Amino acid sequence: MFCGSSAGTDDVYRTATVALARELASRDISVVYGGASVGLMGVLADSVLAGGGEVIGVLPRALADREIAHGGLTHLHIVDSMHERKAMMAELADAFVALPGGFGTLEEFCEAVTWAQLGLHRKRCGLLNVAGFYDSLLGLFDRAVADGFLNSQNRTIVVADTDPAALLDRLCVPANPPEPKWMSSLDQT
Repeated sequence: MFCGSSAGTDDVYRTATVALARELASRDISVVYGGASVGLMGVLADSVLAGGGEVIGVLPRALADREIAHGGLTHLHIVDSMHERKAMMAELADAFVALPGGFGTLEEFCEAVTWAQLGLHRKRCGLLNVAGFYDSLLGLFDRAVADGFLNSQNRTIVVADTDPAALLDRLCVPANPPEPKWMSSLDQT
């Protein structure tokens, strides 16, 4: 789960995060996230825990030292770097979901999508598109297809929905394998 260390300026983000957390807990889906107690990250963790769910945090030591680590998680891993954080989260996760957030959220989600495109994993990648937050990003992905920078099969790596339950349902459908066309030229070098 990738989401903001801020809660945003509109309560719609908090409300959607709570709804997703309740849905995750009701389906007995464990959450792996960044380990913080602030922003949407904290709302997500608190809400899943309140619903009886399991929450695993992965937090770099530098951030834990700033006292933003969530103290009530099922398990908290403290790692040395952001690179270790992302690698451990990817290893522990069965799918990737981004809620609204800033640069960190976008970077972590897009890296997971890139890894799927490269065939490094076959895990689903989804966006909870709260109040149209990701409309522009989804439009950019579509533009990348139209302009020949992304093939349409690889565009299907990212699914999006405004409804938490519908998004989780879509993430349960097996992912298409990445389009291997350009990968074969890398194998020959």
